[in-house]
Amino acid sequence: MAGHEPIPQFPMGQGMPVAQPIPVAQPVPVQPVPVQPAAAQPTTGYAAPAAAAAGTQRRASAARLAPAMAKSAVPLAPSTAQPVPATRQPVPAAARPVPAVANPAEGNAGLPRIRTDTGADEPPPEVTDKAVRAAPPWLVSSVVHMIVLILMGVLYLAANQENKVQIEAIYAEDEGIQLEEDILQDATKLDMPDVVVPVLSQDLTQVSDPFAAPPQLDLSLDGLAAISDIAAPSIGLALTGREKGAKEALLGAYGGTATTEAAVQLGLEWLVKQQNARTGLWSLTGPYSDGGGNENVLAATAMALLALQGNGNTHKSGKFSRNVERGVDALVRMQDQDGNMFSEGSFNHRLYSQAQATIVLCELYGMTKDSRYRQPAQKALDYASRIQSPQGGWKYVPRENSDTSVTGWFVMALQSGLMAGLTVQSPTLDGVSKYLDSATPDGSLYSYEARGEPTLTMTAEALLCRQYLGWKHTDPRLRTGVDQLLQNLIDYDEQDLYYWYYATQVLHHMGGRDWDAWNKVMRQAVPANQVKDGKERGSWDPGSDRWGHHGGRLYTTCLSCYLLEVYYRHLPIYKHF
Repeated sequence: MAGHEPIPQFPMGQGMPVAQPIPVAQPVPVQPVPVQPAAAQPTTGYAAPAAAAAGTQRRASAARLAPAMAKSAVPLAPSTAQPVPATRQPVPAAARPVPAVANPAEGNAGLPRIRTDTGADEPPPEVTDKAVRAAPPWLVSSVVHMIVLILMGVLYLAANQENKVQIEAIYAEDEGIQLEEDILQDATKLDMPDVVVPVLSQDLTQVSDPFAAPPQLDLSLDGLAAISDIAAPSIGLALTGREKGAKEALLGAYGGTATTEAAVQLGLEWLVKQQNARTGLWSLTGPYSDGGGNENVLAATAMALLALQGNGNTHKSGKFSRNVERGVDALVRMQDQDGNMFSEGSFNHRLYSQAQATIVLCELYGMTKDSRYRQPAQKALDYASRIQSPQGGWKYVPRENSDTSVTGWFVMALQSGLMAGLTVQSPTLDGVSKYLDSATPDGSLYSYEARGEPTLTMTAEALLCRQYLGWKHTDPRLRTGVDQLLQNLIDYDEQDLYYWYYATQVLHHMGGRDWDAWNKVMRQAVPANQVKDGKERGSWDPGSDRWGHHGGRLYTTCLSCYLLEVYYRHLPIYKHF
């Protein structure tokens, strides 16, 4: 066997070389000497005759000694020893070795003494030694291999019986840096942030099918207005992604984490502290630090309510249900007979604010089907259709001009109305497509106004409108625009929450690798930049944002919450499962 010295082979199957003759002394005739009974004279040695095989002679035992051997012997004289032939020669009885005898006084004189210093059942070492040396090489090799195999089997079984716990770690990681170990042996050693507020609705009833799409709407004609013949896309979950018990499943399905949801809860807590206890409204300018440059209570209230409703809060349910009810009722009181809710503020805020407030009313009705909000929501939708410009979009003043920025908010309002089962007039959505065609050279990149230079922010907003208006997932124009967004991921060195808000929705609808690439950065960067302590804990600073000085801290906080609610706020248009 490899790795072992071969056992030498010898001719004739003898196993060992024959021992050379050992010279022994010739016996010298002597006279017997009487042995004293009190002290027997020990034997000092004797001459053993030469043997053909030394091993055979060494196997002689005391049992073969004659009991009648002479009781005394005389030491040999080594100086007179002569060599003897190799043949066996008889040895006179007087010269043979005599075993030691017991003290005659003990009554057993003349009997041989039996050695007791070794175990009676232990084979003589000479027999074991000879057996090993005489064993054929294949037998030794087989034994060694068997021992090695047994040891390997024992080690394998021991390794596979080790108890391990597989843990899925949920975390907000730096881009490109993952956990070093896929299997964590002790969950208590995980360095996870403490979440004071429960982040999931564990105690609420689960929906029966969290991935079911809402039924198609029965679009028909009424006596006054034509209903749009452009069917709303089959949006999985639509607004029902915010239902009780659904968020847990959706967070896991679309890449949300405990960290992202904890940031949302902290942001909402900051928002409800800013609500006016008397009026139920919010403000763009305070009472918090870093307020916006101009007051607009309609826009501030609408944005705060969108953040609360996006997390599943309504006037009927949710941790912040009372805040939602007071805020929505305040909007309804602000609405006039035409459906308009804007009464004061900067003129360029007017239609932004109206569109955002329309989304609030449509979403709340769609989530609760409470009849007291149906009429206010429908009036707001009708007003949006009446003030659409001839170009097909909206800008600052009703029925005058169009830009992609304001138009995008109204498209979301109309889509919320369709998802809630409300009426959207036919020419309205057709006009939107006409305007978007005028704001792009190729269908993939879009400008702020018709025939202008394309920008990244307007491209993201227009692509979202195209998705809601029915463009297919595989449309090459959509694909080209999405690739442009993916080259401009979230980066707080160039903070632009307005762009991030629309790009996040576009990529979430695209799903797959597009969404994974965007979400991998978003779910880490946005929570990491939230204020963690102090008076403004839970908010996001507006100082470095591109539009932060206009909207202030409430604006940046609301849009940041929208980003982190995307997993369940509006579910993907295209099915990926």
